Amino acid sequence: MTKKFSITALAVSSLLAMGSAQATVTDLGPASPGSPLSFGALAAQGPFNDIFTFSLPANGGSGYSVTNFTLLPGGFNTMLATLSLISNPDGILYNADDMTLASSVVPGGGSLALVFPSSPAGFYYLNVTGIANGQLGGIYNGAISVAIPEPETYALMLGGLGLIGFMAARRRRQG
Repeated sequence: MTKKFSITALAVSSLLAMGSAQATVTDLGPASPGSPLSFGALAAQGPFNDIFTFSLPANGGSGYSVTNFTLLPGGFNTMLATLSLISNPDGILYNADDMTLASSVVPGGGSLALVFPSSPAGFYYLNVTGIANGQLGGIYNGAISVAIPEPETYALMLGGLGLIGFMAARRRRQG
């Protein structure tokens, strides 16, 4: 058990030393509520660091998941290490405005997931790291899902606007 943990720790540290300069960047386009945005990659044998860029509408929350896709036992296998959600306000990668919002870390895991509360519309990216340790490399796939606002949200908003209108009319009559 200790030897397995040591090997996993060594693999994760080598991933971190790899740096973002070798990252593969894939643009997924806009995500929309109720329609999951899927992504995946075929990684060559060894460590990988993949970036998936996308845009989100203003939403009530979003979920992110990535899973190892084992194909031909021993042929393709992926040990996932991290899944990070990063905001990217200006759409330019790796500059000072990029901010990590959430991360899931499971060195040597078969799947990773994140759930993030409501977020403003804008540009974001997922950073997926791990090690492809199958004889032919590794395959993984994932999905981004955006929550559909509940009808109660709109009812509360309309109720609040009605209250503000009522108060403004009352002040006008008094003043």
